[in-house]
Amino acid sequence: MENWTVLNELFEPNLIKELEKTSKQINVQAGNTILEIGEIVRHIPIILDGSVKVSRIDEDNRELLLYYVNPKESCAMTFTCCMQQNPSEIRAVAEDDVQMLAVPIEVMDKWLNKFPSWKNFVMKTIHIRFTELLKAIDQIAFQKLDERLITYLKEKSKATNSTLVNLSHQQIADELATSRVVISRLLKSLENENKLLLYRNQIKILKAL
Repeated sequence: MENWTVLNELFEPNLIKELEKTSKQINVQAGNTILEIGEIVRHIPIILDGSVKVSRIDEDNRELLLYYVNPKESCAMTFTCCMQQNPSEIRAVAEDDVQMLAVPIEVMDKWLNKFPSWKNFVMKTIHIRFTELLKAIDQIAFQKLDERLITYLKEKSKATNSTLVNLSHQQIADELATSRVVISRLLKSLENENKLLLYRNQIKILKAL
């Protein structure tokens, strides 16, 4: 199937055959929700193309960005939910058009014992996501908002593989749990420092950032 060749870099041939038999490819348009908070996890996603934003939502519907899931990666939160059969505690949204492999959760434990490459993939995913969560906590606890904004823009650029970030000031404010006025002021300051260019609902990131 389209984009399945990336799996050759991750898994042994016998596991790829099992994936072909048990899994299905799903295409999700940019902006659509893949997994909602409270939803039962029935599949483990493996991203083939595109990027997925994973966030927490509080009682006031404020969003906190946790991390992005990019090609050849998966979401550790779905691992923990499916192993414990708990509802999802995160929201996953397609950042751009996404092609992903949906692996049924029933094979999770069996493949851990059967395929070394699957066990390595799961453990590596959990380690990477745990590190990213620690980084997110550090940013909130120790970084000033302007530093968090710069980190956020760099991560967004990396996730989309583009120096042009298609976001409004309000969207950025929502994800950083602050106000639009504050974000607009910080972005204008960065533009004055020749670190980025501001357009309508777009930000061009320059090398100086």
